[in-house]
Amino acid sequence: MDNTKNVKPFGLKDKIGYLFGDFGNDFTFILSSAILMKFYTDVMGVSAGIVGLMMMAARFVDAFTDVAMGEITDKSKPTAKGKFAPWIRRMMGPVAIASVLMYASWFADMPMGFKVFWMFFSYLLWGSVCYTGINIPYGSMASAITSNPKERQSLSTFRTIGGSMAGVMVGVIVPLIVYYTDANGNTVISGTKVTTVAIIFSILAVICYSLCYVLTTERVKMDAVHEKFSIKSLIEVTFANRSMVSIIVAALLLLLAQLTLSSMGNYIYPNYFGNSMALSLSGILGVGVVLIFSPFVSKLTGKFGRKEVATFGAFVGFGSLLVAYIMHTHNVVIFLVLSTISFVGQALFNLVVWAMITDVIDDIEVTKGKRRDGIIYAVYSFARKLGQAAAAGISGLLLTMIGYTQETAFEEGVVNGIYNITVLVPMLGFGALALVLIFAYPLNKAKVEENAKILAERKANEK
Repeated sequence: MDNTKNVKPFGLKDKIGYLFGDFGNDFTFILSSAILMKFYTDVMGVSAGIVGLMMMAARFVDAFTDVAMGEITDKSKPTAKGKFAPWIRRMMGPVAIASVLMYASWFADMPMGFKVFWMFFSYLLWGSVCYTGINIPYGSMASAITSNPKERQSLSTFRTIGGSMAGVMVGVIVPLIVYYTDANGNTVISGTKVTTVAIIFSILAVICYSLCYVLTTERVKMDAVHEKFSIKSLIEVTFANRSMVSIIVAALLLLLAQLTLSSMGNYIYPNYFGNSMALSLSGILGVGVVLIFSPFVSKLTGKFGRKEVATFGAFVGFGSLLVAYIMHTHNVVIFLVLSTISFVGQALFNLVVWAMITDVIDDIEVTKGKRRDGIIYAVYSFARKLGQAAAAGISGLLLTMIGYTQETAFEEGVVNGIYNITVLVPMLGFGALALVLIFAYPLNKAKVEENAKILAERKANEK
């Protein structure tokens, strides 16, 4: 990292621009996490186990594409717009098109072998190639927008708000559009409407990415990395660092908990509670929690620290779902209350995690003497995808184990199994997350402030 450019100071324009970046990202990411399995099980007739297997297998591909994109990003030469922003403009069209291809309801009557092939092809094209190509530069860009820890926290907060806004669209509006009541009185999903929603969301994603590109400014100069890639170097700057390893594990566990709740919502509300409207209400409540806490998170982290706030959130998520599991309630209102409390835990972690990544990048620079934003964010992005795959894989396997198919979707034993999966998997994820943050993640408030001071002194000595 070199000197700071002589440009206008960091401000609201950057925050709003960065918000739109994750708004665009999550139009496709949250849609796939929430509804892709439901689409393929209930519309395309593919086994939940195969869908979960596909999502887990894709992560092996991501192990290569994420790291490759991180290297490409680090070695990119800065332009007048910066080092990272140009990738947003290059990749926003491909990621939008690839997202639409995943929801090819026009193939519903094709042979099963072709449908499974198309599912694998389109998912890999979207997630392992196109989404990777835009998400890693976008995430890495936070370090170039500002070097100030407090300003980075504001970027993390606004990014989470952007993702939550997309969560409203997916969690609230989508269920109202794609679900309908069939002749037997069951709440079922329309494949054609899912495809239509995917097209609309892809268009909106491109608009959001464009706003991110225009509104943000990379004011911290990031030179191209000329060091030749090696596995040894990758291990030295990532897996040999305690803060990096622990944040990777934390990300995996958080995504396991969060996305299981999200994807299983498409099963528990229509099938167990027989109430798709409650799914929309759940989405509203989840976003409401984020909006309530977002104005206070900077003060909370300023007083207690990011690690400390995230740990408290993990305990809140664990406790609320433990109560839900013990009660095994058939009252949708009670379940909504308990799941909303778990959303508090998610929100507290998500509002600080992006700033935690920049804390980790700073820690690696302090301890290793190397600044590798792209590759570090790539490894973290891969961990998040592993969490997504774990949520889908475990949910798909467990749905298959309880006998869920298009024909058994409303049987008593199956719907009770749906309840247990929805609650138990994220509960265990939150519990493990709390333990990782307490005993493994080293960057408490004092350590983060110490690292920031060391780096500031180094930059002052370089001038």
